[in-house]
Amino acid sequence: MWLNNIIFENREIERERLVLGDEDGLYYLGPKLTLRSCTLVLSVPAKRMIISGARFIDCAIEVKQELKNFRWHKGFLKGCRFTGRIKGNVFGIPTDGSQDAGIEDCDFTGAHLDQCSFLGCDVRTLRFPSWPCFTIFDPVRRWRELSALQWPGDIGPVVVEGFAEGPLTEVAVTYSAPDLAKRSGTTPEAIRAVLEKLDGVKF
Repeated sequence: MWLNNIIFENREIERERLVLGDEDGLYYLGPKLTLRSCTLVLSVPAKRMIISGARFIDCAIEVKQELKNFRWHKGFLKGCRFTGRIKGNVFGIPTDGSQDAGIEDCDFTGAHLDQCSFLGCDVRTLRFPSWPCFTIFDPVRRWRELSALQWPGDIGPVVVEGFAEGPLTEVAVTYSAPDLAKRSGTTPEAIRAVLEKLDGVKF
């Protein structure tokens, strides 16, 4: 199937509503693109969207179908508000230390996050979703502390021990308790019982 390349680059767009919803489209955002105070509506899978050197400033980002395994760390996000279901996404500064990427002052309280990683950013400037989502801060450096706990299901050997192999720049990871419980053979309530024993967790 041939795809239509839809390219936004080398310009600044302000206070517009951009809908990425063409099923036959491949969207390129960047390079040298700035969206300022825009509403970005995402209705395409991650494989149909490529970000490279784009800046999103004070934007509303509405995810209309679950966005899986997307890498936001090729762009810079500041003051943005996310809504919708977001799974396996990566935000922040990539491990190569690119100065054209990052995230700050963003609000995820209206979104449902699962298996989302935040790299090399200041988490104090971010607002994370509340329960049934939860966020573990500094999981890679704390993996021994975390793995010493009695996690329900197979969360300990599968999820927590996996933190040992993560990048040291991973400063936070957010999960959906219902989704994690379903994958791990346990319940959200059992997960929360362990989280309540921990510092460095937001839920």
